Amino acid sequence: MSVFIPIPITEVEEFVPSPSRTYKLDLENGRILSAGSCDEIEAVEQFVKKALITPRFRCAIYDNQYGSELKQAIIASNVTPEYIQTELPEYTKDAVLSDGRVLDLYGFSIELRNESALISCNAITTYGETTIEEVL
Repeated sequence: MSVFIPIPITEVEEFVPSPSRTYKLDLENGRILSAGSCDEIEAVEQFVKKALITPRFRCAIYDNQYGSELKQAIIASNVTPEYIQTELPEYTKDAVLSDGRVLDLYGFSIELRNESALISCNAITTYGETTIEEVL
């Protein structure tokens, strides 16, 4: 026998997303900029680049959902260029789609250079569309 308990709801609150304001990073020099912060699309772009360059399972400060396995996939000695071209989009999506602000990635372009790769793609975010480019 189930029990029905009515819960009075006087009004439905509209969803308000949390602010995405964060510290602005200088990723090339590994620094947090002392003056400045970023928000919305700029914060999402910064998150995507940071998630792509952070190795998954290697930084104790992050859980196992943060970071990517892209670099390990590129420098593995037994993989072919075809494997890299096929799998890098999936590794990239795996690294960034866990953030609710990133809705989809598409239009991948991958250029292999010795032991690195230039990845370019379009990202659909909750703040609009942007292009992501990263060298790994």
